[in-house]
Order: sequence, then structure tokens, then C-alpha cells
Amino acid sequence: MHGANRDYNGMDGVGEQAGERAREREGTAAGLNDTLARLVASLVVVRCSGHLADGQRRYPRWELDNATLQRLLSAGVGGVILLGGSAAELRLRTRQLQAWAATDLLLCADVEEGVGQRFDGASWLVPPLALGRLHGDDPGAAEELAERYGRCSGREARALGLNWVLGPVCDVNNNPANPVINVRAWGETPASAGALAAAFVRGAQAEGVLCCAKHFPGHGDCASDSHLELPLLPLSRKRLEAVELPPFRAAIAAGVSSVMTAHLLLPELDRERPATLSAAVLTGLLRHDLGFGGLVVTDALVMEAITAHHGAGEAAVLALEAGADLVLMPADADTAMAAIVAAVEQGRLKRERLEASAERRRLALASLQGNSLAPAGSVAEACPEPLGSLAAASCRATDASEPLGPLSNGPISADQQLALELVQRSLLHQGGRVTLPAGSPGAAPAINLIRVDTALGCPFLQPTAPALTRATAAGFRTVVLDGCSPSPWRVRPAAVSDPGAQEPGLAAPVAANGTSIATDGPLDLPRLGEGPVLLQLFVRGNPFRGSAAGREPWEAVIRQLQASGRLAGLAVYGSPYLWESLQPLLEDGIPAAWSPGQMPLAQAELLAALGLGTPAGRGVGFTD
Repeated sequence: MHGANRDYNGMDGVGEQAGERAREREGTAAGLNDTLARLVASLVVVRCSGHLADGQRRYPRWELDNATLQRLLSAGVGGVILLGGSAAELRLRTRQLQAWAATDLLLCADVEEGVGQRFDGASWLVPPLALGRLHGDDPGAAEELAERYGRCSGREARALGLNWVLGPVCDVNNNPANPVINVRAWGETPASAGALAAAFVRGAQAEGVLCCAKHFPGHGDCASDSHLELPLLPLSRKRLEAVELPPFRAAIAAGVSSVMTAHLLLPELDRERPATLSAAVLTGLLRHDLGFGGLVVTDALVMEAITAHHGAGEAAVLALEAGADLVLMPADADTAMAAIVAAVEQGRLKRERLEASAERRRLALASLQGNSLAPAGSVAEACPEPLGSLAAASCRATDASEPLGPLSNGPISADQQLALELVQRSLLHQGGRVTLPAGSPGAAPAINLIRVDTALGCPFLQPTAPALTRATAAGFRTVVLDGCSPSPWRVRPAAVSDPGAQEPGLAAPVAANGTSIATDGPLDLPRLGEGPVLLQLFVRGNPFRGSAAGREPWEAVIRQLQASGRLAGLAVYGSPYLWESLQPLLEDGIPAAWSPGQMPLAQAELLAALGLGTPAGRGVGFTD
């Protein structure tokens, strides 16, 4: 629980003056060491599951068990990033974490696409790039929607106990081959990304949460994933000023509370250290040149771009030396904290430097004027409109000692309406409705062929997902292709050499297991069945996935299915770049549609446009 001298909101923190007073009070070496350890701990952010039980953790390698979590929080660890569970569980979990903590916590999540992206039951919105595409045609409408997007995210986050939204993504996705940013970006140009990121910041922070502009100084022009390796960007300072930095400047001008670093090597700025560990980038460029005075947090230090080159302790020390205030997800929190303490005791890091970071942390929390676990009434005042299924969670928040009421369903809320409007405005559709030929005895069943990264635990492909149920209702038999399923591809014979089949500099198409795929009719159709095929592709940039799905030869598949007269329809969820490569190949009359979203709401609206089921929003037109 909180210390005796802390009130419930407890926003006094540890700053430079507080540190001086603490040293005077303690007066002994032991006291100094204990105070230093708590100061260091306050600058560390660890990860846990939003589920309450240890056995429910989805990623136990990175998500601390409850015993370790309670020990670290009682020792003064200052932040937690959460993933997984329901909105109802998260509401309980955030209260539990704060009760275990010795200080007021920064409670955050990567809810770039609405709180429902990570926590079931909250609003799951289309990826931001959908609004980036709209911005080119209607800037005013796109910016208004982006601000509503921010308000929805901030309102629901705060209602469930989060006080720090790790967004917006300020990267300019000007490289379609980017395997990890992709549709997470707010735009493909500096102007759209900056205007929309700033609108999101205004909306979210107006709801009483902190925001985080990421990934500084810009991760959009990468062709590799920093979760897996250290990307190299040989960009000049002039280029950075023209493309990468404007969205961050816009977010800073909008008052963004924090900035997250990128694990990138930019040799024009620092030849040896990635941005996260570079004083030239964090102190020189961000603090001095851009004038940012808020919190600087590292991207997760467990990512291979860092761990492949530095241990947990050294990475944390280097990040603080470079100018970071908070270290997110060190590979081992105890090792990282011990290394930071040792660096201070040995004179490598100045204590005053850490106290300045703690003061920024204190000021960030104080700016909220009461944290997310606020006393009765404050959350309800921040959420004047009901949130439908989140109505109880957002508008009946009471004192932490009161039992929580059940979440209830209500009339469609402003946030639910926003989710629907975003899906409908971003949906593209052509070619009419999916129809199947009249059946005859012994006719081969139609095939609902779904491609997804992984079907196991997929949050948008549960048994009730429209991509499954609506196809089944229409008479299709579902075949799901993922990294765990048998390969559907005809393998390119190793002895066959066909120079010129690939454009110069492009790798041959590969399956998820790295096998070279034949491009002259790549699907092994006899193994899949003989009926017409509804092809549903869930493909977008995702961490840890690399780019294998994007290199699968879907253009050749479209040609193969059309040549055999078996393409009943095409649905693309996610990447606009995949859609743009396939759409020109379609024969007249082939039903096809694209949505940037992959969640069930997007599936329902897209399939309704193809004539499979009814739309969630009856009477609301689709965008052609």
C-alpha cells in the first residue's frame, strides 16, 4: 500500500528537491542506498498480463508472475505495461497493481487501435492508416475523426484504470515493405501523419490520460523489424527534417506528454549506438533541437535490436545516459536496477540526472489531476456519455473499496458509433455479391480459404467471427492457412532455374517456413478441394512476423483461381498495399472488398458488402 505520508492520488513523486530532502532525512549510508534503489525503481516499467491469474498469461516469457510483480512494485517500480484480458478484468487488475505499489503507478498499454485492440469488450477501432488515406481527400473530416479516435481511446483507457496511452505512432509509413509499422501509422506523408497524430493527442489527453509519440526519430522507412534485428537507416539530417521529424514536432506542439524511442541505427547521427541508446538522438536532437521537455521512454528493451548487442543491465544504463527517463521492459528488471544503482555509486551516472527524470515523471502524473483510479465521481465526470457495454466500467467507477458492479449492455454509444463509422468510411468494395452456382448431387463444396498469421488464440478469428460463420451459413467449407497448418503451396523444384522470373533485386516468393513457392499456379488446389473459392486474406505488418506473408504470391493465386473459374470472391483485411496489388488483377464482376481493420466488426461490414449477411449498421452506406 501507499506510504504513510502519501494521499490516495500521491502525486509527490521523487524529484530533485525531494531527493535532497530524502538524503538529509536518511543521513546514513544504508538510508542513502535504500533511497537510491527506490529512485531507480521508479524509473522502470515492467510488463504483466491483464488477466488476474498467473496461468492465464499469454506470454510468460515477458509477463511477470504475480509474486515477482508484487515484490517489484512494493520495492518502488514505477510503471506497468499491460496486455490481454477483458475490460472487466483490466479494471480489477489496475486496482490490484496500485494496491501492491509503493508509489503511484504509470499504467500503460499499446492501445494504438482503441482499448479493445488489447482488452476484450472495449472499442476496437480500425488502424490509424485508414484515416491517413482519408486525409488526402478530406483533411477536415479525417482530423475530426482522429480527435474522436483519441477521445474514445483516452476515455475508455482511463475508465479501466490506465493513465498512459502508448500512442500515437508518429512514424511516416512511406515504405510499403515496412513489416512492423504499416497500418499502425497515421499517414504515408509527413503532413497527414503529423496532423492526425496531433489531433489524436488533443483528443486523448483531453480525457485525462498521458499520450506517447513513437518511435523517435521515425521507424516508417524500415524494411526490417526491430523486434528481430537492428534496422539501419542511412538517412541524412536534411531528410529527417523533411520526412521523419515533422509528425513528432506536430505532436510536441499539441502537448504530447511523452516520446518513445526507436531501436534504429542512424549513422548520420550516431555511428555506434541505436537511437534508444544515443545521446546525440535523445539529448541532442529530441531535447535540444526539438525542445521536448516531457518524459522520454525507451521502446521495450527486450527486443532483439537491443538484446543482441547489450545485456539487460548495460542497456538500461546506456539508455539513461543517453537521456531516457524511463526504461520499458528491461530483459531482467532486477539486473537492470542493480546495474543503474552501481552506475550511480561508481560515478558513471549522476544521481541528479535520475532525480530530474523522476521529477518529469511526477509532473506527468500531476498533470492528470488525479490518476485513473480516482475517487468516486471523477471518472463519471470524464465520461458524460454511456459507453454501451462499458457503461458500468466507465460511469460507475467508485471508491476502490466498493465492489464492482457488472458490465451492462446499453444503447449504441458514441464510441461504438465511431467504431462503426470508421469501418464504413474506410471500406472499399467492387464487383457485386458473392454467388455460388446451383448445387448438383456430388458437387464439390465451396471453399472459404482464410490466410492468417496464426489461428491459435487469434483475437479476431474466434469461432463466432463473421469470417467463419457467414461463409459457413452461405455453404462454404472453411480451410484456415497459418504458420502451423500444412503448407498449401506447390513447391518450386530446387533444380529448376528461371532467371528473369523475378524482378531484379526481389526475392522469390516464400512460404512461412522459408520454402520457395512455385509461381505458375502456386496453390496446391487438389489438396484444398474442387469447389469455388472465397479467398479471405488477413495480412498486415505485425511485430515478430517478418515479411513472409507479404511475399507469398497472392497475385499468382488470383490468376490461378480466375483461370480455373474458381474465384468466388476476395476479402482483404489489413494491408492496403496487398489490396492495391491484387485489385487491378480482378476480372470484371468478381466481388472483392478491402478493410484496414481485421476485427469482427470489420469482417461483418465487409462480408455484408459482398452479400454475405447484413451490415452491423443497417441503412448506412458503404464507401466505394
